[in-house]
Amino acid sequence: METSRKRTALALAAALLLAMAGGATAGGIPEDVIPKETVTLQVYSQLANYAGEQVGWFGKVMLDKFNVKLNIINEADGTFSTRMAARDLGDIILFGNDGDEYLQAVGAGLLFDWEDEGILAGYGPYIAENMGKALEKNRALSGGTLYGFGHNVGTSVTDHESYFYYPDLRWDLYKAVGYPEIKTLEDYIPVLKAMREIEPTSDTGGKTYGMSIFPDWDGDMVMFVKATGALYGYDEFGIGLYDVNAQTYQGALEPGGMYLRSLAFYNKLYREGLLNPDSMTQTFNDVSEDYQTGAAFLNLFSWMGSGLYNSREHLAAGKMMYAKTADDAVNLTYGLNVNGGNRIWAIGAKTFYPELCMAIINWLSTPEGVMTYNYGPKDVTWSYGEDSLPYFTELGLKTSADNTTPMPEPYSGTYDDGSFKMNNTTWSVDASNPETPGETYNKTFWASTLTAEPSDIMKDWQETTGAKIADDYLEDNGHLSIAIGTNFSFAPRSDELNTTWTQVITAVKDGSWKAIYAVDDAEFDSIVAEMTAQAKAYGYDECVEFTLKQAELRKAAEDAAKAE
Repeated sequence: METSRKRTALALAAALLLAMAGGATAGGIPEDVIPKETVTLQVYSQLANYAGEQVGWFGKVMLDKFNVKLNIINEADGTFSTRMAARDLGDIILFGNDGDEYLQAVGAGLLFDWEDEGILAGYGPYIAENMGKALEKNRALSGGTLYGFGHNVGTSVTDHESYFYYPDLRWDLYKAVGYPEIKTLEDYIPVLKAMREIEPTSDTGGKTYGMSIFPDWDGDMVMFVKATGALYGYDEFGIGLYDVNAQTYQGALEPGGMYLRSLAFYNKLYREGLLNPDSMTQTFNDVSEDYQTGAAFLNLFSWMGSGLYNSREHLAAGKMMYAKTADDAVNLTYGLNVNGGNRIWAIGAKTFYPELCMAIINWLSTPEGVMTYNYGPKDVTWSYGEDSLPYFTELGLKTSADNTTPMPEPYSGTYDDGSFKMNNTTWSVDASNPETPGETYNKTFWASTLTAEPSDIMKDWQETTGAKIADDYLEDNGHLSIAIGTNFSFAPRSDELNTTWTQVITAVKDGSWKAIYAVDDAEFDSIVAEMTAQAKAYGYDECVEFTLKQAELRKAAEDAAKAE
């Protein structure tokens, strides 16, 4: 470490001298940080759906700007414990949350101090200048030492993010079955059944379903089950859900609670033949293909529903997925948080290239970096007009609507092949872009998007709902729940509680998947009762007690934020 400190100090001094002499690249990257020979950095991302070298257009951007290749290491079973035991988490590290595993890494000394020899000031100047609150949150969380910052940093405490938790439904099929009423969650089931009767096959000739889900992102609970609670204002919180409107917590296994209601919903879909029966074993990529090819009609996430299905070809053919929420839904969204979220950007203590890692994270935090990782290479898929407002090029319009669009030379593969595989954010997409007057990074709200001529099927949605875009439809009809941005973070769990926690969540997840595949109500109830008994035997009540105390702290932080 002493050698690393000396090398860091020498490099920082060189960077400062270069800055004084104007010795930086056109993108503001200190020239001394770019290696003469190509370097491969190990990026351990607990958020990644991909493992291997970052290829395609983003790989080319990294090679051109930093002369680096990125090897993505995702969170397979045992990855964290294995890397902890080896005392080397990687070069760039992305934590899925700022709770137990992050704090374990801090305690074990496996993260690089961002203020060691002034590395943040020398190689992360944009972060240092613009993300002060997020840095303060991390320093406080980490016991006084700065190791990074949380994702989705906001530029305003009064605004909220755009919606991404809301049901995207095949609108053309919904129209075809006569726009039936959907008063509550369970009413989607007969509607999906009617839709499947008129479109039994997908674009590829396979069977169609109401929904298709996957287990890749299961954490403390089954992800799709807990995420369904977001349609009613519930945010995932430990082994349970937090009602952001009532500011109360309920355990996942609470009788009559939202998690078990959602679990019953997926079981009913399965029993009606409306849930892809491969859901328990398929992957994120499998499900993405299902939605891209029209093999499933309803999704909870806008980016997976309309974001994947609404290609220019589908829209031209009068087909579209778009927002259709139940009458009683109050969909969850997050208030912009100047403190940042819980998915942390960090640098490994064992890296030989802390300056380079910092420079990369810093660039990803600049307007050009944010626009690039969201939408592709500047002046290739997007650019700024003479009015300084962003717009998509002709290629960008294609890649934005269809991520299987091939990229031109000197890039390779499709747009999706080269998409940003780290899978984290620096700024919230709804944060203000300082390079564009009055606009955010979110393409949905760009003037160039809002003035574009809608397709005929989109016009039908607009005429039926009386709204121009999904966010207006949800807000104008009172379908709004905002999780207030605060500096709250979960307290660390004891080793003993960690052991209990692991056993409980395994029981909850295994039991939940079994319940989804129950053949009738009696079997469903029996599986839920068995899951509950097993979880309680492992210490479920102890986990709930711990989380209830955390909920009180979260509520206090929210109340303080409201009072500011």
